[in-house]
Amino acid sequence: MGLFNAKDSKAPMAPILLFLGFLISGLELTGAQVGVCYGRNGNNLPAEGDVIGLYNSNGIGRMRIYEPYQPTLDALRGSNIELIIGILNNNLQALTDAATATDWVQNNVRNYSPDVKFLYIAVGNEVHPNDAEAQFVLPAMQNIQNAIVSANLQDQIKVSTAIDTTLLGNSYPPSAGVFSDSASSYINPIITFLVNNGAPLLANVYPYFSYTGNTKDIALPYALFTSPGVVVTDPDGNRGYQNLFDALLDSLYSALEKAGAPNLQIVVSESGWPSDGGTAATVENAGTYYNNLINHVKGGTPKRPGQAIETYLFSMFDENLKAVPPELERHFGLFSPDKQPKYQLTFG
Repeated sequence: MGLFNAKDSKAPMAPILLFLGFLISGLELTGAQVGVCYGRNGNNLPAEGDVIGLYNSNGIGRMRIYEPYQPTLDALRGSNIELIIGILNNNLQALTDAATATDWVQNNVRNYSPDVKFLYIAVGNEVHPNDAEAQFVLPAMQNIQNAIVSANLQDQIKVSTAIDTTLLGNSYPPSAGVFSDSASSYINPIITFLVNNGAPLLANVYPYFSYTGNTKDIALPYALFTSPGVVVTDPDGNRGYQNLFDALLDSLYSALEKAGAPNLQIVVSESGWPSDGGTAATVENAGTYYNNLINHVKGGTPKRPGQAIETYLFSMFDENLKAVPPELERHFGLFSPDKQPKYQLTFG
């Protein structure tokens, strides 16, 4: 594992260029719109309608959920919130049956579209090559994709899966990012699927875990976006890295290039910082991380400058039923279960 383990005639053209500038700027801001993951592993969480109201009142225009849950989908109708809907890992095997996948799309997507704005279907979350479910991910993706095409929704909804950065065999410097030998046979066919279907790769990117896994070599400001200058210089292109988030994301982009997919886009489907329960897990650090992340993703990474990064913060609420240890898993919420914000964040 590398350091970052645990991404001419000017006058007539002026009005056109000005318009294009506004257009590109608008597209980038749209792409940088920050979503928030909505987990339900708590026995004290607000009612679904209240949750949607909280998203709307805070200007949060995108949501990720981890399984189809009818009360959530019903509450989302007409909300204009754009959605990543997940398929749990323990449901992947069933979806290797084409008829079951068709039923899944009918029951959880077609029955709600267009009243619910689906963006992506995340077929599995952080499945690792040695997991029993690994063999089912791609067949399930293919069957869900076929069902989406049959429903004529392929231009609106993209089918993907969410990985984490432990699939990297090396990530330092970022240009040396490469999937591990054990991960390559698993992820390469999935990458081909994504390229062929114009879908992004979903990636859960956590500087927090990279930092706490190597506090000897990684400084806290580098993980919190507060380093005053360049910390890591990558000899490839002489790129300078001032924060760990960019380094992790560009390591993934380098790995995709080596896998033959230089143009595949990454959506950061989770990123967060706990406020309690672990090393450097404080309200102050978490607030610093979330605020800086929201501002940072508008501008891209050194390897992909100027390309806004679609990003989902983890997560909406503290979840008191999450399995522990570690205790910190229960403390990633942006809001307390009583809907009070932990941090002063501007999402819009």
